[in-house]
Amino acid sequence: MKTFYDVQQLLMGYGIVIYFKDELDTIEMMKQELKGLHDAMLISHQDYIQANLILNQRSIQNGTYFSS
Repeated sequence: MKTFYDVQQLLMGYGIVIYFKDELDTIEMMKQELKGLHDAMLISHQDYIQANLILNQRSIQNGTYFSS
């Protein structure tokens, strides 16, 4: 997993499609869904960490960083 699209595809594999007009809202909701999948042990810890890293980088590129 290397791109924002890869994270979207990971979520889509679990039937989760997230889209908001504001991309930062989309990123925040994706992070919440990833946490839920991780807490339910549906995704590996490594996938969770990698996906969060990608989302953090994307939010930094857009000018805002969410620390959650």
